[in-house]
Parts: sequence; C-alpha cells; structure tokens
Amino acid sequence: MGVTTYSDEYTSPIPPARLFKALIVDSHNLIPKLMPSAVQSIEITEGDGGAGSIRQVNFAEGSQVKCIKNRIDELDEKNFSYRYSLIEGDGLMDKLDKITYEVKFEVTADGGSKNKMTSTYYAKGDFVLTEEEIKAGKEKALAIYKVVEGYLIQNPDAYA
Repeated sequence: MGVTTYSDEYTSPIPPARLFKALIVDSHNLIPKLMPSAVQSIEITEGDGGAGSIRQVNFAEGSQVKCIKNRIDELDEKNFSYRYSLIEGDGLMDKLDKITYEVKFEVTADGGSKNKMTSTYYAKGDFVLTEEEIKAGKEKALAIYKVVEGYLIQNPDAYA
C-alpha cells in the first residue's frame, strides 16, 4: 500500500471562528443550500456530528461521484481543527483504502484566517495517484471553500 501526502494553505478575510462554523460544523446544512447543483445533501448517518460520527455526502444527479461517507476523527471547535477520513464511496475509485484530511484554521494579523489542509491518500496495492487526480480533488475542495467564503462576505452576520 502506497501512502501519498499533500498539503495546501489558503488565506481568507473571514475570521477562523466564522469560517470553521460554516465550512465544518454546519456544512451539512449550508453546503447543499449554497451548491444544490453539486451537493444534493449531507446527512449525519451515525453519531451526533462529533468525533466518531459518519457523514454521507450525496452528490447531485449527473455527478461522476454519487456519494461518499466520511468518518469524523476529531472536531475541535475551540482550536478550529478538524480531522476526518473518507472511508466509503465512489470517491475512493476502488483504488484507495481511504483518504484522511486534517484541517486547521488560524487567526492572521489582519483578523482573517490562514487555513491549512493536509490530505493523505492510502492506495490499494501498487496504485499511484496522478498529479491530475490530486489537482482535480484540490480544485473541488477549493471551489466549496470559495463559495462558503463568498457567502460569509456577502452575509456578515451569518455564523457571527
């Protein structure tokens, strides 16, 4: 089994507390509302939404990926950190055992946030992810991030 890890950093004018609440804590409500043509629903199928819970993301009709299941490994609302694992679904392409993600939001000097994300891919057998596959995944994650950020900019009282 091959293991591949990639990290990214993004900055935002939105403070970490607001971005964390919208993008992580309440994502199951907010993202389907903001992106109905991409995400049909996000359901907590096991647990209370905290560590150990399972979230099922159901994508819109016509999407290449129909659904995925994420296990929440850690949800630290005080320190704005979140760890989860993609454990089931089309997103694994039958070539990965799992993908783990670590997300951390930090305050910047200007009151915004610096957001760090590390993705670790656990391949089955000798499968190797291509740069294009990794780039496509990053672009989808960044698109969701930018939609939520745009919503928070336009709605300064939301998640305040």
